[in-house]
Amino acid sequence: MNTIDWIGFVGVFQILLAYLLNIAGKLKTDDLTFIVLNLIGASMACLASILMEYLPFIILEGIWAIVSLISLLKYKRKY
Repeated sequence: MNTIDWIGFVGVFQILLAYLLNIAGKLKTDDLTFIVLNLIGASMACLASILMEYLPFIILEGIWAIVSLISLLKYKRKY
């Protein structure tokens, strides 16, 4: 695996980890850890997609990162 693969792998792992912890009842969708895992994971997956020049996933992960950023800003306003 090359560097781009590792960036994408780690990013997708973080997104899936957040999802699995949510399904298992360990994290709620409004927990800071859930939000940060999604934000960093989506950002890394988006970066890997940019480096691979794969537009569909640039759009998907970019929007996912933006939504996560909005969630983080809402979280910060709440606390």
